[in-house]
Amino acid sequence: RCVAVAGGPDGEVGEARRAAAAGEETGGQPTIFSKIIARSVPATILYEDDKCLVFRDVAPQAPVHFLVIPKRPIPRISRVGPQDTELLGHLLVVAARTAQAEGLADGYRLVINDGKHGAQSVYHLHLHVLGGRQLGWPPG
Repeated sequence: RCVAVAGGPDGEVGEARRAAAAGEETGGQPTIFSKIIARSVPATILYEDDKCLVFRDVAPQAPVHFLVIPKRPIPRISRVGPQDTELLGHLLVVAARTAQAEGLADGYRLVINDGKHGAQSVYHLHLHVLGGRQLGWPPG
């Protein structure tokens, strides 16, 4: 559910505020991503291995927009530790390989939202990979 909701960018910010207010970052409840991993919610899967899953964003913000998620739930990038070093590197390598497979030879952007002010709306670490057009700067 890492998507822009109706109303444009403010919709995603509003969704992030709702998730933070609901206490979703503390865990306990399954996220939409854990449901995708369990196959109880459908997704267009581009890649999977024992550590991660890659799938298309349901509300793409660029011609190519996919997410890379660890199978082991980590709520936020700001909560990782030294024990996550190998997994984080793996996620980046998988993102790069999938971007290549998706034809993003001219470049792409990797985005990790963290917390309410970072507009994180799903508290399961995920990397957005966006490309297929010239992206603007600054991003936010």
